[in-house]
Amino acid sequence: MSNFSSEGFDLDAIQAQDNSDVIYEVGGGATVFQKEEPAKKEEKSDATPNELNQCEEWKKQGNEQFKNGNYLEAFDLYTEAIEACPCKYTGEEILKLKDEFDEKQRSEALQRSRLSEERRRKQEDEKKSGESSQQTEPNKPQPLKNFELSQEDKNDKLAVYYCNRAATLQHMEKYNDAVKDCEVSVLLNPKYTKAFVRRSAAHEKLEDTESALKDAKAALELEPRNATIRRTVARLEKIEAERLEKLKEETLGKLKDLGNSLLGNFGLSLDNFQAVQDPNSGSYNISFNQNK
Repeated sequence: MSNFSSEGFDLDAIQAQDNSDVIYEVGGGATVFQKEEPAKKEEKSDATPNELNQCEEWKKQGNEQFKNGNYLEAFDLYTEAIEACPCKYTGEEILKLKDEFDEKQRSEALQRSRLSEERRRKQEDEKKSGESSQQTEPNKPQPLKNFELSQEDKNDKLAVYYCNRAATLQHMEKYNDAVKDCEVSVLLNPKYTKAFVRRSAAHEKLEDTESALKDAKAALELEPRNATIRRTVARLEKIEAERLEKLKEETLGKLKDLGNSLLGNFGLSLDNFQAVQDPNSGSYNISFNQNK
């Protein structure tokens, strides 16, 4: 079970002394939204005060239903808030943009790798034939870029609505959908710790501890003093280490079975071979024992 709580939904925004919106969250923490003119969208008009108030009203009602354990009703109300909040893209469109960006990154990385390999082979062929050519340094692998929305397309309040809806999906055990809503939330607000926390919890429910740990670490980077997140990172690191160790043992077992099946044709097995590590060099010496 994850230590993350899904019940840390955001409370209603109240007015701060500097006339900015402050959203207090259950379990501590607050997010301040300075009042600014809404960014102009190409396809939708600017948000009016009435539209924003309506979104917050949907969220307030959703919070009440969530507290009462009415998760389906809360889901519908948070969806109303999402749909009423002016934004250039829907959540599905944002995820599609990310998928297309990631696919382009992978394709370009593969192309760079192929070109680098072609240059390396050409240089080897020229070296063997005695031809002189200018040696070029191999290209270093370039890290893949992360997809980000433009600053004007980011929306902190909309990120809250998606993250709140993800909490209802977690309670309804729809963890894949919860991951998607959290994904949209972190794209709308890359510094929203709670979205990483919730997505980590959903990943863990799906037994994807690698992704769960990655999100937990991202949350810890945003809130390095958060003891709960720190404990969760430590717990997930232990689980992931155990998973990798088990995977290694299973892989080695399969390789051993394969080796024995081949050596069996000659009346041998891997037990006839013993690997002894040299304590000085760290290398291994292989010895053969016919009596095994």
